[in-house]
Amino acid sequence: MKAVVLLSGGLDSTVCMSVAGAAGYELYPISFSYGQRHNREIECAKKIAAYYGVKKHLLIRTNMDAIGGSALTADIDVPAGDENRTDIPVTYVPARNLIFLSYALGYAEVLDADKIYIGVNALDYSGYPDCRPEFIERFQELANYATKAAVQDGKMIKVETPLISLTKAGIIKLGMENKAPLHLTTSCYRGGDKACGTCDSCLLRLRGFKEAGYEDPIEYEGLTTFR
Repeated sequence: MKAVVLLSGGLDSTVCMSVAGAAGYELYPISFSYGQRHNREIECAKKIAAYYGVKKHLLIRTNMDAIGGSALTADIDVPAGDENRTDIPVTYVPARNLIFLSYALGYAEVLDADKIYIGVNALDYSGYPDCRPEFIERFQELANYATKAAVQDGKMIKVETPLISLTKAGIIKLGMENKAPLHLTTSCYRGGDKACGTCDSCLLRLRGFKEAGYEDPIEYEGLTTFR
């Protein structure tokens, strides 16, 4: 059995990959250099893929920075974290998961893979529309009509979202149970040698580790109230 895993180099995608591995799938991670403001997550993804000893780690290069519209792909400052935010933050990358899943679907068809694993989460997340169950359900419906495998051979490639209903603490606990290499991951939107500890993603990660009862194994700039 084969599974394509969307691997960003972050905490959630790494735990998601550990779930696919624990389920007995041969892992085929796919990562994207899409014009994001830093390459740290790609370097982390390479280390995580090596940790799992995968046969192939596919790196797709595309230029979503040409579209812009996000603090991760354009000359827009990454804002300080705000856990009370209710609107979709400027770190949202337009249509990113739609594009990534489309690549993953094509790759899964070529590999004759059964599953695509993606670490989207609908609880402790930043309000991104493409992390919701509704989005995944619609993409699955589309995928069932989009491939030769489905139309001609009757093989449906299933999109798995094992983290979608977990809290960040729950994701961390699951990763610890699966012995996922959380020390190799990054979550910081700013991408420095050390995590900033102040962006939305860092704050969410730090709170998750605190609530899970573990110390975050990566380094942060200065001190935070969560460590």
